[in-house]
Amino acid sequence: MKTTPASPATSTASVPLSVYIKLVFVALFWGGTFIAGRIIAQAVPHLTAASGRFAVACLLLLPLAYKMEGGLPRLNRSQVMATFALGATGIFLYNLCFFAALSRMPAGRTALFVALNPIVTALALAFLFRERLAPRKWVGIAIAFVGAAIIITRGDLAGAVRDISQSIGLGELLMFCGISGWAAYTIIGRHALKGLSPIAATTYASLWGLLLLCAGAAFELPELDPARFTWEVIASIVYLGAFGTAIGFIWYYEGVKAIGPARTAVFNNLVPVFGITLAALLLREPILLSMIVGGILVIAGVTLTNR
Repeated sequence: MKTTPASPATSTASVPLSVYIKLVFVALFWGGTFIAGRIIAQAVPHLTAASGRFAVACLLLLPLAYKMEGGLPRLNRSQVMATFALGATGIFLYNLCFFAALSRMPAGRTALFVALNPIVTALALAFLFRERLAPRKWVGIAIAFVGAAIIITRGDLAGAVRDISQSIGLGELLMFCGISGWAAYTIIGRHALKGLSPIAATTYASLWGLLLLCAGAAFELPELDPARFTWEVIASIVYLGAFGTAIGFIWYYEGVKAIGPARTAVFNNLVPVFGITLAALLLREPILLSMIVGGILVIAGVTLTNR
């Protein structure tokens, strides 16, 4: 999920139906990243997997930047630092945690954790930048965290109080770390980037992130087994880079331009829904009642917070 620049909302009467269809597909693509990530994470070292994803993404984003904007702009010093910070947080840290968590957790459960991204971002803005949150937003945050607690504990809140280790393992901690990295990415993109278009900022961030990921992946070379790069793994890497990153990004920002960031962000609530559904259909993962109840509360809380 990407940060969205402020833009005026457009009358929905003049918006083509294709814009809404594309936004639904973006949510489907991003929901599918958890299935692809789960397949890759169980076969390939995490930094190598993430490097493959962003190698594909950069190969697509670079020509798109030239086609849509005539190329990438030259960066001043502050923009270099800002795009590097984006690459370090939203690309390197998030994807390292994303793949590491998916090697330990079911895809559907991981998708529900990611739904908390807007909540963590709102709290970070409130505590670090003293942004005031209306009472309605605090209620939304509380509802979302209750939903998250139900998901994390699989509905056994009392058992978690007695022994928290039963509910929160390394996979859950890694996803919280990943969510924090994405919150940092969102905040940096909102406050630090001046004069860069979304596609330029994302392309530069992806290039920085790819550089950091490749540097880390070099240490994984001794444990690489070429036999593990099956057609399913290769297809999943291409999917993550092409649909989960490049195409998803372009279509998402078409929505931002057509209907504004607030209306576009509503479609993000479909991501965990698609993630759980695809995990059940493709990976035969069970759908627990606690996931449904907790997921509904998280989505309701996020919706209330973003209103």
